[in-house]
Amino acid sequence: MNLVLCFATGCRGRALRSALSKVLFFAFVYDEIMISPERSPPRSSSQSPRSPSATPFLSISVTDPVKLGNGVQAYISYRVITKTNLPEFQGPEKIVIRRYSDFVWLHDRLAEKYKGIFIPPLPEKSAVEKFRFSVEFIEMRRQALDIFINRIASHPELKRSEDLRIFLQEDEETMDRARSLETGIFKKPSDLIQIFKDVQSKVSDVVLGKEKPVEETDPEYEKLKHYIFGLEEHLAETQKQAFRLVKRHRELSQSLADFGKAIKLLGVCEGDTLGKVFSELGSKSELLSIKLQKEAHNLLMNFEEPIKDYVRAVQSIKVTFADRANAFRQHCELAETTKLKEINLEKLNIMRSDKAREAEIEYRELKAESEQATRKFETIVRLMNEEIVRFQDQKTADMGLAFHQFAKGQAKLANDIADAWRSVLPKIEACSLNSQHD
Repeated sequence: MNLVLCFATGCRGRALRSALSKVLFFAFVYDEIMISPERSPPRSSSQSPRSPSATPFLSISVTDPVKLGNGVQAYISYRVITKTNLPEFQGPEKIVIRRYSDFVWLHDRLAEKYKGIFIPPLPEKSAVEKFRFSVEFIEMRRQALDIFINRIASHPELKRSEDLRIFLQEDEETMDRARSLETGIFKKPSDLIQIFKDVQSKVSDVVLGKEKPVEETDPEYEKLKHYIFGLEEHLAETQKQAFRLVKRHRELSQSLADFGKAIKLLGVCEGDTLGKVFSELGSKSELLSIKLQKEAHNLLMNFEEPIKDYVRAVQSIKVTFADRANAFRQHCELAETTKLKEINLEKLNIMRSDKAREAEIEYRELKAESEQATRKFETIVRLMNEEIVRFQDQKTADMGLAFHQFAKGQAKLANDIADAWRSVLPKIEACSLNSQHD
C-alpha cells in the first residue's frame, strides 16, 4: 500500500487523505456487504423461460455501442438485450436497438409518473465534441446506461412500469414516435397551460407581496435533507480526488515510458555489461508503464465512475425533495382555500342566500381536490421513507465494492512495482562491484 500512501501525501486537501485512510476498512468489511441477488439481478439463468414454477427474473444488458451518422447528426446506438420469464413480456428474449435519447425518454416518463421514488440517474452528455466518440467515453456511458436500466428492472415498483416494457420491447419506429410526443421543446398543450399558470401565480405573488410558501418543519425530514446535502458535497469532493488519482497514474505511466526509452538509448552507448543492465532497467520501466496505464483505466471505471454515479444519484434525490415540497405546498394551499370556502358556505346558509347551492357544489369539488392533494403528499412521504432505506443499503454495497476493488488494485500494483525494481537490483549491484574492482 506504499503507493496509496504516496498519492495521499502528494495530493492536497484533507478530504483525500481522510478517504484513503478508510480504504482498508472498506476492504475488510466488503465480504459482509456483498450485493444480494435482489440488488443486482443475475445476467443469466438456467431456468426454463416460461416454466410456471421458475423464480421470476428480469435480466437486461446494454451492449455493442455503434457510432451512426456523421457530423452533428452522429450518435451512438446500443443493443439492449432482455431475458425474462415474466408473463407480461412478449417472450423469453428480446433484442432492441436504443440510443441515448431513448434512455432519456424512459427516465423522464418514470420521473413524471413515480413521484416520491428515487429515479436512477442517467450519465450526463459530453459537452466536449472531441470526447463524445472516444472509446473510453463510449464505454463509460455504456456501463452507466447498463447500471441505470438494471436499477429500474430491480426496483419493486419501477420494474412494473408499462414504459419500461415499451422501452425493452418496441421497435425503433415506435420509440421514435414516443420520443417525439413526450420529449423535446414541443410540449403537450396541457403542459404549456400549466407553465403559464405557474408563471402567472409567481408574478401575482410578487405584485401582491405574498409571503413565501409554508415549508415542512418535520425534524426527521430536516435531518434527512441535511444528510443528503452533506453527502452530495463529500461525494463530489471524493470524486474530484479520485479523478486526480487517475490522472496521477496516467502521468506516472507516461513518465516511466519516457524514462524506459531514454535509459535504453543510454545503454546503447555503454559497454556490454552496463548496456544490458540499462536495457533491462528500461524494459522494466516500460512494463510498469503499461501496468500503471491499465490500473488507471481500472480506477476510472471501477472507482471514480461509481462515485460519480452516486453524485448523480444524490442529485436525483434532491429532485424528489422538490416534488415533495411542491406537493406539500399544494396540500397546504388547497386545505386553506377549502377552509375559507367552508366558512363562506356557512355564512350563505345562515343568510339563506340563493348562492348557497352553487357555493356548496364548489366547496365539495374543492374538498375532494384537497383530499386528493393530501393523499398525494402522504404517498410521497411514505415512498421517500422506503426509498431512503433502499438507497442506504445499495450505497453501502456499491461503495464497499468500489473501495474493495480500489484497495485490491493498489496493493497489487504496489507489489508489481516492488517486484520489478527488486528483480534488477542484483544486476545493478554486481555491475557496480565489478566497476570498483576494475
